Amino acid sequence: MYTKKSIIYCSLLCMGMNLSFSFAQVAPQDYTSKVPKFTFPNTLKEQEAALKTNPLLLRLNESRKKLVADRFRPVYHYVNPEGRLNDPNGLCYWQGNWHLFYQAYPPEDPRQHWGHAVSKDLIHWQDLPYAIYPNPEKQVYSGATLVEDDRVIAMYHGTGVGNMVAVSKDPLLLNWEKVSGKAVIPSISTDGKQLPYSVFDPSIWKKDGFYYSLSAGKVPEGPGGRPVRADFLFRSKDLAHWEYLHEFVQDDRFTQIGDDGACPYFWPIGNRYIMNFFSYMSGGQYLLGDYDKEKDKFIVTSGGKYNHGAVNPSGVHAPSATPDGKGGVIIIFNMNQGRPTEGWNQVMTLPRRLTLIGKDEIGQEPVSAIESLRYDARHVDAMKLPANKEIVLPDIKGNAMEITAEVDPQTAQLIEFSVLRSPGKEEYTRILFFKEKGFSKGLEYKAGPGTALMPHDLVKLFTMEPVPAASPASPSRASLISIESSNSSILPDAQFRAPETAGVNLAPGETVQLRIFIDKSIVEVFVNGKQCVAMRVYPGRDDSNGVSIVAKGGDAVLKSLSAYQMRNIYNN
Repeated sequence: MYTKKSIIYCSLLCMGMNLSFSFAQVAPQDYTSKVPKFTFPNTLKEQEAALKTNPLLLRLNESRKKLVADRFRPVYHYVNPEGRLNDPNGLCYWQGNWHLFYQAYPPEDPRQHWGHAVSKDLIHWQDLPYAIYPNPEKQVYSGATLVEDDRVIAMYHGTGVGNMVAVSKDPLLLNWEKVSGKAVIPSISTDGKQLPYSVFDPSIWKKDGFYYSLSAGKVPEGPGGRPVRADFLFRSKDLAHWEYLHEFVQDDRFTQIGDDGACPYFWPIGNRYIMNFFSYMSGGQYLLGDYDKEKDKFIVTSGGKYNHGAVNPSGVHAPSATPDGKGGVIIIFNMNQGRPTEGWNQVMTLPRRLTLIGKDEIGQEPVSAIESLRYDARHVDAMKLPANKEIVLPDIKGNAMEITAEVDPQTAQLIEFSVLRSPGKEEYTRILFFKEKGFSKGLEYKAGPGTALMPHDLVKLFTMEPVPAASPASPSRASLISIESSNSSILPDAQFRAPETAGVNLAPGETVQLRIFIDKSIVEVFVNGKQCVAMRVYPGRDDSNGVSIVAKGGDAVLKSLSAYQMRNIYNN
């Protein structure tokens, strides 16, 4: 039995607050959705036929057509067909199709439902009717899926009741049945005592005949009792009855004080494991390590971020992730808006393929099918980039395109691209590569014969011995990639975002290889397959579609540059 206070508690937990209440027993409310719901046949041919005349899907198609004229609505990133959008959920591959679920807000009942889209290649998406509807939960919040031989299991948070499980077996995952019809991990204990764990944003996997689930949260175990990220582990034999085990992650020194572990996705990557998650304080992140299957613990050895600033405005938000079947992980995020838009708000990033490229390093690339959208290729010959001379590329223009470029920085300290640039530079978005301007690797503490124990480099300094140069196999400092948007828009309602800046490690002599994706109000930049930065921008001028390049602090060489216009994925 749940009170209004229990619902308030779940909302406050979502915002990262730890509050507790006493609960009076009242009858549960009826949260049946007002959105039309349909039962579909169970064969693919019959389902495809039913979808052609389905009133709800026809409505979604009409809504998408009405919104197409919005100048900031992307043409090759997925954006939902009607209403608001929030977290992606339950990304999975089933019977020849990729399925993307997401928090949707239908207009006649704007509580979270799971929206649904399907794709053969993770790029060309087709809308499907809403998948999971609320009741007994008030809202269908974030969660994950597990694909088995004969079914797909969705585990998600149902506000007001706890973590829920639903199952689908049909070809397009159109019909879902909720296990037990109630929360399988309730958010309130039956005896009124405080739970030793949070109940929020679950994930699910299977090992040795048992289902395992993480539930997101945080614990007051940081310095001075301050909160730190926590993800709580549960186990079940039948999906309906779950046993709490313990906190899952061990040796995490990579997340910040104040972080929480929302939207956790735990999967193998190469010969290791990765846990992607979202912090309401500092955004999308990952932990990399090893799975101790005897103790059911995740032993962390590395970590990193997917957004490099606050999630609002215009930043990368929450992830959804799934194995790709080839040792990698496919991950997608939603992105927040930076100005008001009528009838819609957020968008999805391009799906990225994560791979293990070193023991403690992941690679990030857009999925390969993105290249199928290219047309009208334009190429720029190799050229010298004299220091501090901006070069406009007159044949490279567009606001829905991909740019690939390779630059040898040579003596330059900074390589700068301006995209979505107006001819008079009233508007432009800067993409900046700072050569070896990031963090150093730090001091190596060693003691030599006859010296006190002190940092190796300081020993050399104090004994007047020369400090050795950085190893030729490794630069002394990381480089930085940044998107800077202070001049991106002349529109008075476009919000500023601080520069999105991330470290990237390049080997000595390694050239800078950029893939820049521009899609109306999105800029995503991949660097050498190792790093990605992204943000939303809103150029107000019709002629803000140019590109320029400049090397600063020294000369560089542009070895190659190609630009491709990108097809609209909704023009089927």
